Amino acid sequence: MKKLIVLLCLLLCLVGCGKPPVNTDSEKLIVSCTLDPHSKVLEFAKPILKEKYGIDLEIVVLDDYYIFNKALDASEVDANYFQHVPFFNMEVEDNGYDIENVLGVHIEPFGFYSKSITSIDQLPDKAKIVISNSVSDHGRILKILEGYNLIKIKDGVDTLKATLEDIVDNPKGLVFEEIKPELLNTAYDNNEGDLVAINGNYALQNGLSPAKDAVLLEKGTADNPYVNIIAIKRGTGNLDKIKALIEVMGSDEVKNFIKNTWSDGSVIASE
Repeated sequence: MKKLIVLLCLLLCLVGCGKPPVNTDSEKLIVSCTLDPHSKVLEFAKPILKEKYGIDLEIVVLDDYYIFNKALDASEVDANYFQHVPFFNMEVEDNGYDIENVLGVHIEPFGFYSKSITSIDQLPDKAKIVISNSVSDHGRILKILEGYNLIKIKDGVDTLKATLEDIVDNPKGLVFEEIKPELLNTAYDNNEGDLVAINGNYALQNGLSPAKDAVLLEKGTADNPYVNIIAIKRGTGNLDKIKALIEVMGSDEVKNFIKNTWSDGSVIASE
């Protein structure tokens, strides 16, 4: 009987140990993103990842900015693609997330939109400016307004970190109202402000072209610190599926797709 048991154990070992354990998720890559333009870029990359690397890309579209990095830090997704660098840095600093920025993919010129005016010359005194309540966007918003001579930021302030309190001159007496980023389109549609500062992805989602429809548009994109990035969990950069994602999303194929799809300059491929 003992010999029979030993033989059975050896047989089971040969059958079970002859092959490595199969990880059914080893070729699956889960990336969270916002709808526009991020999901469109990932949809373009999806068949390339499959054909070239045998990787199945699962795209998870979310809307709340503050869910993405929390889910990535908890390893619920492999990567995310929705945020610019200042927002990423703020999230890591505030929450201690163990995540890293691995690739800049594109820039979305930030715009101010209006249902009531078509030119900056028409902006009335004490105009209501509706902006995101995400502090990481405030420096960008203020820099645009300063570029159009509507406000003056205190000398010596890093514009990436500028806040409303850093405004030292406001000749038109502009009044700022802060709301959640995902509500900016609703504010615009309901004409709730003379100007509504809308993040590029939300503007595109609402059928707006930053290059054509914005009353005020961010000037220049060279060395723009607000490049949208791929973020991953720290320590996973050596995984083949992450390496493949970085290679594909940084490829000329993806850059040309962005250039051709948003030829009006509403989305600009990172160089």
